[in-house]
Amino acid sequence: MKRIVSFCLCYLAGLGFALAAVNINTASVAELDAVKGIGETKAKAIVDYRTKHGPYQSVDDLRAVKGFGEKTLAKLKPELTVDGAGMAKTPAGKPAPARPAGK
Repeated sequence: MKRIVSFCLCYLAGLGFALAAVNINTASVAELDAVKGIGETKAKAIVDYRTKHGPYQSVDDLRAVKGFGEKTLAKLKPELTVDGAGMAKTPAGKPAPARPAGK
């Protein structure tokens, strides 16, 4: 009985992690690549854009990244988040400058 309860708890905990949205401001290329619909090329493009331009203000900012059109973004939106975007740091460890809306 203990094994069954233990298995169920582990399964439910794993399910919670599987349902969690991936933060595009903190995720690595490997973490982004694991999202269905994002391959290694798009994952690298997300990280490269973030490194060059600072943190994303919303998931919609992915429109500026090559390979992300309206249809792709609509499919991926439930899987992605920018929670904690204000906490993101640039590679130098300094707070990223604010970007004007719409860029």
